[in-house]
Amino acid sequence: MDATKVRVAMPHQLRTLAHVTGEVVVEVVPPITIEATLDGLEAAYPALVGTIRDRDTGRRRPMVRLYAAGEDYSDAAPETALPGPVVEGREPLRVVGAIAGG
Repeated sequence: MDATKVRVAMPHQLRTLAHVTGEVVVEVVPPITIEATLDGLEAAYPALVGTIRDRDTGRRRPMVRLYAAGEDYSDAAPETALPGPVVEGREPLRVVGAIAGG
């Protein structure tokens, strides 16, 4: 099956690590899931390995949030399919650094 191009928007710190500006486009082999998209992102930008997901467990880091088509996918299972607007390239998967404090 042909790979799908998925747009990914990241915060400044991750863009700096990846040496990119703005959104990136990564190739993802269907099905287009959270896990497959992050796999594609890390394959294209190895400097990001371990920043969004823990290297050993593969679990999303607690201070990183994932949004797609206006919905929070942060706590969704890794095998969750991304919504149509992301798969179709109309919207990016957004990786956002959470803010904490009091």
